[in-house]
Amino acid sequence: MKDIFEKIAANRGPLGEHAKTAHGYFTFPKLEGDISNKMIFRGKERLVWSLNNYLGLANHPEVRKADADAAAKYGMALPMGARMMSGNSDLHEQLEKELAQFESKEDSVLVNFGYQGMVSAIDALVDRHDVIVYDSESHACILDGVRLHMGKRFVYPHNNIENLEKQLERATKMVAETGGGILAITEGVFGMSGDQGKLKEIVELKKKFTFRLFVDDAHGFGTQGKTGAGTGEEQGVQDGIDIYFGTFAKAMASIGGFIATTADVAEFLRYNMRSQIFAKAMPMPLVVGALKRLELLRGQPELQTKLWQIVNALQGGLKEAGFEIGNTQSCVTPVYLNGTIPEATNLILDLRENYDIFCSMVVYPVVPKGIILLRLIPTAVHTMEDVKYTIETFSKVRVNLKAGKYQGNVVTQVLA
Repeated sequence: MKDIFEKIAANRGPLGEHAKTAHGYFTFPKLEGDISNKMIFRGKERLVWSLNNYLGLANHPEVRKADADAAAKYGMALPMGARMMSGNSDLHEQLEKELAQFESKEDSVLVNFGYQGMVSAIDALVDRHDVIVYDSESHACILDGVRLHMGKRFVYPHNNIENLEKQLERATKMVAETGGGILAITEGVFGMSGDQGKLKEIVELKKKFTFRLFVDDAHGFGTQGKTGAGTGEEQGVQDGIDIYFGTFAKAMASIGGFIATTADVAEFLRYNMRSQIFAKAMPMPLVVGALKRLELLRGQPELQTKLWQIVNALQGGLKEAGFEIGNTQSCVTPVYLNGTIPEATNLILDLRENYDIFCSMVVYPVVPKGIILLRLIPTAVHTMEDVKYTIETFSKVRVNLKAGKYQGNVVTQVLA
């Protein structure tokens, strides 16, 4: 028999095992000052490419005023209690109505947190008789929701429609015996690689199979499509998405999210999503703030235009400079380099300390061994000067990486 605390002491987890050397710098870093293209990190101003403030709404003057006025009027406690019991309001319902209209759906349901909402929605939608079919590169919130599923689940290789069809065939045979249904789950935009889910091809499979499609469009909401309604609008298949998830944590620079679907399914979720039934309602300032952000998203298309000017300049410039950015079809901009984990940490250290650029790195096991992924998130508040400087700097650190200058134990020496 082993004590739980003894087990924890012996096994810190894949990320936790690096806590002593990484905490405060590579993990749990503190960015200070107003949210913008440049912020303070460890006492110095850095050019930041790691914030999901896509449309620049975090410090938009109208947003700041709406947030402040709502906090002064309502405080953070109202409404008190879960929405089902005592925490509902006209403004919560207004926000749900406006989001549904924006997404061309009958109704929508607010969720306090995107991650929590996705997990809980999946749990509510399926039972042990049903089968889930999902993309292998789905976000952790989808994977955790799938883990709760008591029935069968089949995974298909990322965006592999041919294999998805095979999994749907397997699922169809299974539900013929169980009497259940099939829920297919994918993403509109995959947050690590930036490529879009093949929604058009998946919707086309509805002609051959009976299933419902659940799309997590966290990175597509507000950035994709003519009006910003998301990746379904971008690909012309919004009607084929049965259940649409969007978050406020990306383009709207806030917290919370929503699920847009039919009126009947929305009502079902209101009465069956445990994460909402047993949780306090979203505080009024967040609701009022989301209404203002949605108003700006709909009424100021120039924000999306500016965002894509920066995205296109950054991605086009990186490719022209010979960088590998994969198959991104979104704002998410991955830069792939070859190197070890120690080289990755030293490269990031060089970027931050000597070039004042703050971006996130992704290494094994998220990407294959020998690969360094630098993940850039362009926003509407970045400038063309930011883009130019970043590409020039990346070209310099690539030379250093190839020359072996990031080998060794530089990190611990600098951070000691």
